[in-house]
Amino acid sequence: MRWMWIDRVLELERGVRLVAIKNVSMAEEHLHDHFEQDAARGLPALPVMPSSLIIEGMAQTAGILVGHANDFKEKVVLAKIGKAELERDAAPGQTLRYTATIERMDSLGASTSGVVELFDHARPGEGFVDIGRIDLMFSHVDNNLAGVEFPEHNFVFSDSFRTLLRTSGVEASF
Repeated sequence: MRWMWIDRVLELERGVRLVAIKNVSMAEEHLHDHFEQDAARGLPALPVMPSSLIIEGMAQTAGILVGHANDFKEKVVLAKIGKAELERDAAPGQTLRYTATIERMDSLGASTSGVVELFDHARPGEGFVDIGRIDLMFSHVDNNLAGVEFPEHNFVFSDSFRTLLRTSGVEASF
């Protein structure tokens, strides 16, 4: 995984629930394209994190939860987005909190439900506000594609993810 859309794991209950955060920053290149100033129409720049990247942040959160449940022995990949509803954008200076919960898990994969919340540091009294729900399904690739050979190393949980887990205090052996 080249890009990471979570910054830290806050809580982890093995095989049950994982909570992670993402701090949205103007230093992120993608914000400068979403959305640029439109001088011809008199519109100022409106930098927001694209919804697709918010969904990816939840996929990474839930994927870690699913992988961690079996000590990252299976290669876990996102198989399906069952539902993705987001009611607000995330802008620089705000923090996203992802809470993923396993609904079902077996040898073939897992289904998860997720809640996305937003904390606006300009309005700290509001606390975290629920902005969406994302339900995902994951596949344990080695168990679902019999006869197809994959590299022995876990290609989803890269060195960057190992560092994220270690610095968040999560024990993981790959």
